[in-house]
Amino acid sequence: MSEAEALDALRGSDPAQIARAEAALWAMWCRSGRAEHDALLVEGLTAMERRDFAGAVAIFTRLVDAAPDWAEAWNKRATARYLMRDFAGAIRDCEATLARKPHHFGALSGQGLCHLALEQYAPAAALFRRALAVHPSLAAVRANLQTALTEVVRYN
Repeated sequence: MSEAEALDALRGSDPAQIARAEAALWAMWCRSGRAEHDALLVEGLTAMERRDFAGAVAIFTRLVDAAPDWAEAWNKRATARYLMRDFAGAIRDCEATLARKPHHFGALSGQGLCHLALEQYAPAAALFRRALAVHPSLAAVRANLQTALTEVVRYN
């Protein structure tokens, strides 16, 4: 399955096919094509699993420096920064991810979560909508969109 085929399948109606397509996209996105870069990605993920978020950011920064065109390097650093509550840094990394992969539903949703945490509800809602346009089956993103929209109404 190609990336384009997987993205098309996300908008289908067969839950099993949608799940396969999502898994295929993550597998594609997490492969750089260079063993040393893939090893750094695993090292950073291992640091995150240990809850060593600062260590993970340092590893992912090395990865971003080594492979600046690899969207997933930026996305993983965004995740680590989000977990450290460095929402501004995570937003910058999500933007870098999306500059490389505009349909990266993980980065769209992640950036939305950062804006939500910063009480920036309108930008959060816009990002959640974009994520759902790519991957309509994401229930958590749909719930986050409702939260953001409720707050937009409350503050307007």
